[in-house]
Amino acid sequence: MTFKYNNPSHSKKVVSAVLAGMMALSAGGAAMAAESTETGQGQTAAITNTAAPAGLFSDIKVGYWAEKHVYKLAYQGILLGNNGLFRPGDAVTQQEAVTMAIRFMNQEDQLNTDTAAALPTNMEVGNYFKPYVALALQLGLIDKTEESTVDVSKTSWGQKPASREWITKLLIRSLDKDAEAKAQNNQSTGFADNASISESGKGYVNLAVSLDLAKGVEGNKFNPTGSVTRAQLATFFSRGESLTDTKYPNTSTGYVTGLKDGQITLVVDGKAVNFAVNSSTPYFTKDSETRASSTDVKLYTKVMVVGSAGGASYVEVVDATPQVESVEGTFARSLSGNKIGIFVGENYETYSYDEATAFIDQNGNAIKLSDITADSIIEVQRETFSADKKTVAIRVKSGIVNKSDNGVIAEVSTSGKTIKLVNAAGATEQFAYNDNLLITYQNRILSVADLKAGSAVKYTVKDSVLQTIVLSQGVEQSVRGTLVEIGGNQSTVTFKREGGSLEAKLLTEKPEVIINGIQDATLNDLITDATNGDQVELTLNSDDQVTRIQVIGRQMEPMNGVTVVSYNSKTKVLTVLDNNKKPFVFTLDEKTKLDYNTTKPTLAGLESLLNDGRKLDLTYVGTRALSVKVIYKYEGTISNIDTSGKKISLLSGNQTITVPYSVVPTVEMYNKSGASLGDLKIGDKVTVTLGANQDVVQKIALNTVAQFEVVALEANSRIRVKSDLLTSQFYVDQAVLTGESGQTITPSQLTVGNLINVTFEGATPKAVQVVKRTLAEVTAVDASSVTLKQFNGQTETVPVSGSVKVVKSGSTLTSLTSLTVGDRVEMTKDTDNSTRFRVLTVMSKQFWSYDGVGNQILVKRETTADTNYRFALGSSVFVHQGDNTLSVQSLRDNDNIVLYLLNNVILEIQKQ
Repeated sequence: MTFKYNNPSHSKKVVSAVLAGMMALSAGGAAMAAESTETGQGQTAAITNTAAPAGLFSDIKVGYWAEKHVYKLAYQGILLGNNGLFRPGDAVTQQEAVTMAIRFMNQEDQLNTDTAAALPTNMEVGNYFKPYVALALQLGLIDKTEESTVDVSKTSWGQKPASREWITKLLIRSLDKDAEAKAQNNQSTGFADNASISESGKGYVNLAVSLDLAKGVEGNKFNPTGSVTRAQLATFFSRGESLTDTKYPNTSTGYVTGLKDGQITLVVDGKAVNFAVNSSTPYFTKDSETRASSTDVKLYTKVMVVGSAGGASYVEVVDATPQVESVEGTFARSLSGNKIGIFVGENYETYSYDEATAFIDQNGNAIKLSDITADSIIEVQRETFSADKKTVAIRVKSGIVNKSDNGVIAEVSTSGKTIKLVNAAGATEQFAYNDNLLITYQNRILSVADLKAGSAVKYTVKDSVLQTIVLSQGVEQSVRGTLVEIGGNQSTVTFKREGGSLEAKLLTEKPEVIINGIQDATLNDLITDATNGDQVELTLNSDDQVTRIQVIGRQMEPMNGVTVVSYNSKTKVLTVLDNNKKPFVFTLDEKTKLDYNTTKPTLAGLESLLNDGRKLDLTYVGTRALSVKVIYKYEGTISNIDTSGKKISLLSGNQTITVPYSVVPTVEMYNKSGASLGDLKIGDKVTVTLGANQDVVQKIALNTVAQFEVVALEANSRIRVKSDLLTSQFYVDQAVLTGESGQTITPSQLTVGNLINVTFEGATPKAVQVVKRTLAEVTAVDASSVTLKQFNGQTETVPVSGSVKVVKSGSTLTSLTSLTVGDRVEMTKDTDNSTRFRVLTVMSKQFWSYDGVGNQILVKRETTADTNYRFALGSSVFVHQGDNTLSVQSLRDNDNIVLYLLNNVILEIQKQ
């Protein structure tokens, strides 16, 4: 049903015009949500009475959600106001909706007051609207027979508020899809309020949703009788303009060729047109609902201006990509006739320029043509929207610079050996530097690493290379050395600088201390010693105070398996024998790290254990004991289990440790109660806990790693997980938690759906690692890599080295070639760090219905005995047809679909 009109300047398809409104309807849910607080009761003629004022409607404030759309259409004359008001929250009537559609199609010149007299008697409308409704009937946009059944006992047909279902019908018919919609009338819409949609309207709603033109509202409802506000209707038609070829007399779309104070110049259909602008001119961009700035309008971008008499009432950036092309070459010389000659490769070419052409140096500063020297590399930019392809800019990319200036450091690139500065004129410049660059501050020589963004400097350049930089203010810098002493009141630090000189610096109130392996380290965790102190990097602020101390090396020595000879609690002197029976004497202090079988060790608690014969591990510097650990357990790999001799041997590090037992020790394993020594085998990683006297085995805990999916986060750091459809729960408050990238996280940062690898010591979680999950389609595969297309459309080639597992059809294979192009896979790391691909199960079905409450779909049974027809949906199920993303609600009865499932949960639905 395509209509054409007699006026050649306005000839077009009604279908295209109304499609615009339909496309806008797909955003109606959001618009309605935004309008939920509007309760104004306007008059039905308010949208049509008088032309929009030159200024803003008093009831449309800056920042109002539909401001952009209301004002564009108002200035185009598509919608009108009433005494300076728009009344955006008033429900739009049927006669207003029809009037808006006719104006939107720019067909007011087709109105005929004679035909208006022939309206059906029940279709009572205001005199102003009669010609519009008559033309809509003539074009088939509304159906005379259908409208004759409308209840007009309470209000006239024209005054009746336009409902969502009524507008959907109107627009679908305008797409010449009336028969297609009626064919779907016997199908459920899938909305929770399906019963509230008329039998004759279901097909229209189905088709509108399947075309992605309409969406539901909150609660998976369509709300067929809900009203549409004037602001929403304005939004529908405004968004639809980009889909039509309708020409409005006061609307110009073209490319920006001039931007001056108070004026925009556009090239429209090959002609330059000037528009005056001022501080009250509203600016918008195509992809945003909020106001933009005049600075968002750039040269050679595509812009629409609504205005008259050379004045811009509304400006919208349609395409922000500058329409220019570039040619790079070596500048030869300037020629007469406003031309330049350049070598492009081996070819000599000439380019014209005019008074509008900009000449720019490599830092973006304006220059004259005479400033460009021979052999400079230049870029010629030409516009591409006209046949002339005028030169818009000639930019120097590299040339010789000699200068001195003041400025501010913007960026330092040590890899590229370049420094970017903002000079005194506010322009950004970038220069190379070499090892001869001299950087100073108050007669002190600094390094490039001491330059920080924002530092004020004076600099000199010769032959385009930075020669000197003088800082006019102090900057943060770093020094390295050996930590000698922290002052008694922790206000100073003394260190021996690399090179041998001893220095003292003031500490800020709370300096940051970074020690690998110690979380929330403090000054008390540092090792100070004139010879063996921590190797540190100190960060100094502009006042030369230490703000940060990072340990980059420690000289401490380990001594494992020593035996206590004696301990004096008054002098804190500990005497031990090493494994060779050689005596050593160490002193404990308040900084000594303590470790024994408790969560909160104290020196008093440790002292009671330091009796003759006790076994210890310790670290020391000189005669200072840095850490003392009472050996209460061993970690290693079982090398022998001697049940007759009642002893167990472990390979721990580079030594074998054999420990006897008198009573068969308890064996603890994750997910197995009542475990015994018979459940252990050579090669198992275990933790052996000793008795109180360290002489016998008390418990053996098997160290295992298991993979789970988090299904719930509960109180007190307890989580519920599942593995192979079995659920369990445990606490993770004492475990070390890390994210996908190895960063430390807290239990609260775990989320439902996370895949985690949990390291258990027996039944106790000791470490939790979040595993990255990638759901994708295999698009290419070979022996060493897989190319995946993720659900978000991104494609990446993943190199796979080491062991690999492909879980497919119940079997675990060890070759990438087991994968097939088209397979949907979940890529993860397994507990042994191998790359694992789990291939999703594929099923071809016919869609039946969607259960929004249970978040599942039902498919057609293949036989009456078929019980496998109900499937749970994943939390972020990917529904699509080709490259078009769909919603579950858009699926219709009897649609042919392909399901991709993992553990019987749908992760992808592909509509055929």
